[in-house]
Amino acid sequence: MNRPKISVIGAGNVGASVAQFLAAKELGDVYLFDIVEGVPEGKALDMYEGNPHWGSDSHVAGFNTKDESAYSNLSGSDVVVVPAGLARKPGMSRDDLLAKNVDVIKGVGLNIKKYAPNAIIVVVTNPADIMAYAMQKVTGFSPEKIMGLGGALDSARFRAFLSMELGVSVQDINAFVIGGHGDDMVPFIRYSSVGGIPITKLLSKEKIDQIVNRTRMGGGEIVNFLKTGSAYYAPGISITAMVESIIQDKKRIIPSAAFLSGAHGKHYGASGIYIGLPIRIGSKGVEHVYDIDFTDEELSLWKKTVESVKENCNKVDAFLK
Repeated sequence: MNRPKISVIGAGNVGASVAQFLAAKELGDVYLFDIVEGVPEGKALDMYEGNPHWGSDSHVAGFNTKDESAYSNLSGSDVVVVPAGLARKPGMSRDDLLAKNVDVIKGVGLNIKKYAPNAIIVVVTNPADIMAYAMQKVTGFSPEKIMGLGGALDSARFRAFLSMELGVSVQDINAFVIGGHGDDMVPFIRYSSVGGIPITKLLSKEKIDQIVNRTRMGGGEIVNFLKTGSAYYAPGISITAMVESIIQDKKRIIPSAAFLSGAHGKHYGASGIYIGLPIRIGSKGVEHVYDIDFTDEELSLWKKTVESVKENCNKVDAFLK
């Protein structure tokens, strides 16, 4: 059977979770890469040995990139997921990771360009919107072939917290978050509902504000619990949803970091950057960006997150010179 090929570069907690979810859902054959000797090979074998109970025939294999020739196994990838990089530690913001992770993206991106020039790339490395920008600069790929994790995860957290508060199924909650994947993300209250009922009819402004704040700090909350690592289950399944929409051409609308330009850039008052937006994801990658209008309060928050992303994109440009 000729299955899609999905490569995951980075076999840490996030990468391994993604690989397992992809294989369990039988979305394609999964190739896991990491620079730490034995880790991608061991984790891939462990996953494959569990396939009989998952009921999946996805092939899973691991490759050690300490030998750069291992990257040749990227050849023919339909999708490449990139969680490679340093994870957040207590007291560390996503932006603290910027300089070191740009170097990681540069090395990885050049190998993707060399061996998998037709792949669609999902960037997970933090800060994901900025690293998606760096990936596009390094590879020169069409911007719609590169997207970053952000809103997909933040929106899932927002929905989960609303479910906890209201005591209803997460499946009946529609809510999304846009902007930078950081503490100045913009949750959209007006577009959030439970079974079609606006959350403003079900919760007080004070309670909504508390949930919004928890969403913004969601990653940090988990970092503080874990002490020596960061979230990986929710990121893993959020990434899997994005990849599934690409592989199966599902045309799902998932808030994710996408490139702003042209008419959409004019509408959002920002151009030439990657930032979290409501987008349609399909077999061609980012297939459509949806324009949404802002209230004065939302516009103020949006401008703040745009400036933060722009500042970091400028830093990326300096690092890549």
